[in-house]
Amino acid sequence: MEINESLTIATEALAAANKANFIANNLWMLVSTVLVFIMHLGFATLEAGFVQKKNVVNILFKNIMIVAIGLLSYYFIGFNLMYPGVDGGVFAFGGFGLNNPEGAAGLIDYADGKYTYYTDFIFQGMFAATCCTIVSGAVAERIKLLPFLIFCLFFVTLSYPITGYWKWGAGWLDAQGFYDFAGSTIVHSVGGWGALAGAILLGPRVGKYSKRGIKPIPGHSMPIATIGVFLLWFGWFGFNGGSVLSADPGLVSLVFVNTSLAAAAGAIGAFLVAKVVYKSYDLGMVLNGILGGLVGITASADGVSVPSSLLIGAIAGGIIPLSVNFFDRIKIDDPVGATSVHLVCGVWGTIAVALFGNYGEGVGALGVQLMGIAAVGVFTFSFAFLVFFLLKITVGIRVDTEEETKGLDIGEHQAVAYG
Repeated sequence: MEINESLTIATEALAAANKANFIANNLWMLVSTVLVFIMHLGFATLEAGFVQKKNVVNILFKNIMIVAIGLLSYYFIGFNLMYPGVDGGVFAFGGFGLNNPEGAAGLIDYADGKYTYYTDFIFQGMFAATCCTIVSGAVAERIKLLPFLIFCLFFVTLSYPITGYWKWGAGWLDAQGFYDFAGSTIVHSVGGWGALAGAILLGPRVGKYSKRGIKPIPGHSMPIATIGVFLLWFGWFGFNGGSVLSADPGLVSLVFVNTSLAAAAGAIGAFLVAKVVYKSYDLGMVLNGILGGLVGITASADGVSVPSSLLIGAIAGGIIPLSVNFFDRIKIDDPVGATSVHLVCGVWGTIAVALFGNYGEGVGALGVQLMGIAAVGVFTFSFAFLVFFLLKITVGIRVDTEEETKGLDIGEHQAVAYG
């Protein structure tokens, strides 16, 4: 009798401990979801600060619609396209909408007790819209609103989940040993490739490049842009910390430290290189340097040492002024530097996995990382270029010169940001 009672007590204690652990894990995932959601406010304010006063309503409108389109498309198609339950494939689809398992299967028995089915969806859904937010900044101040939103619908519904499945959904890249902890490639360079395709097909803003050289077109509010970067840095704790996919105290703590130190090192790297390249203390470069450091560490925040995170972030930040200068020289106009921050630093961060990461044998090897970068890049750039090109030859993607000169706030919205 005493043995049976002891077994019963032990079983009940284990069940209670598992339930407490499940609640803690799930709560942290939901907190992380809120932090990632705040990043959309960060993107909106950053882009608003970096564009001219006459285009602020337009850029804010796009950022709001991107979140709405992203969440709805991820609900209807994206989630089951990215996580179809088929391992090792290139393309698979698990059906429309959400299919929450009944009872404990959708709760404590889902994902080994780390989070619920619904938490899984909403956390991943907050990531989905990010790729189009990245594109938004690069094509700002001259793209038509409706064609851009159509592009976002296709990009978020199809392109992002397909390449996301290759790694995070246990697809073919994951089987090859490709590693991307929180999305330097799967999120950020995906947005960066889309941004590059859009910027190429749109062409530069009126007056940006001429025979006299490059004409700076400064943003209207550096205070707003700075607020945006701090919001993004804040939200990145959920972006990377939530990607642990549990409330593991040791690993979440390491990710927090690596994430923040890489951002700080990114600021220093951009500060020093910008001083050499532009002969000035450029706030915009330092802001993007912080973001570059964050993007760079995102692929490996869980598997590199703290000193390595400093080096990864510093190199990413130093890349920013050089990359911005490069794109200007080849006359690709990007008002917010999205291609430099998300594409170039995303590629660097993915390579850094092989250089600094400590994973299992064959996981994150340099050849595999380069293969993943190339595969995602070719697919994403081709997809984005095709969609933008089809829109360009049908409905058009660029506003006319008169509307661009007056501003998209008046032309597209009949409104102004400031009275």
